[in-house]
Amino acid sequence: MTVRRCLPWPDARLRTPAQPVDTITDEIRAIWADMIDTMEAMPGVGLAGNQIGVMLRLAVVDASEARGQAVRMANPEVLHESVQLRDHDEASPNLPGVHARISRPRAVTVRFLNDQGAMEERDFVGLWATSVQHQIDHLNGRMYFDRLGKVKRDMLLRKARKAQP
Repeated sequence: MTVRRCLPWPDARLRTPAQPVDTITDEIRAIWADMIDTMEAMPGVGLAGNQIGVMLRLAVVDASEARGQAVRMANPEVLHESVQLRDHDEASPNLPGVHARISRPRAVTVRFLNDQGAMEERDFVGLWATSVQHQIDHLNGRMYFDRLGKVKRDMLLRKARKAQP
């Protein structure tokens, strides 16, 4: 398929909640294929639709070692999250050159429409769980650095501005 361009921060679409998907069509499947190609080209472990300017609640996640295990999700929502947290360095192709350590639930149960158009519930643990939550944040118009305190967030954004050509 096609590697798509990731929107540069502070594009307003990165702050805009994505719209729900009603049905899974061949057009939606083609967008997912492009998203997987884009994610692999970064390389990354997930991508949300609005990161590439597609304002639909679509996400892909592949935190497998071997790759090729991408989970395609429409309208993902967390049903349950573990009390135990996991810290992970998170970044985004929309704001290259910076990253931050973020604490999120170690495990989540997520409900979503799968690539067959069926409602699915799946448990994600570790990096999979971190990536799914990161993508849902994007779909809600949030960036990972919104989870930082003001001082750390401002420092990260200043560093990102200096790193841009």
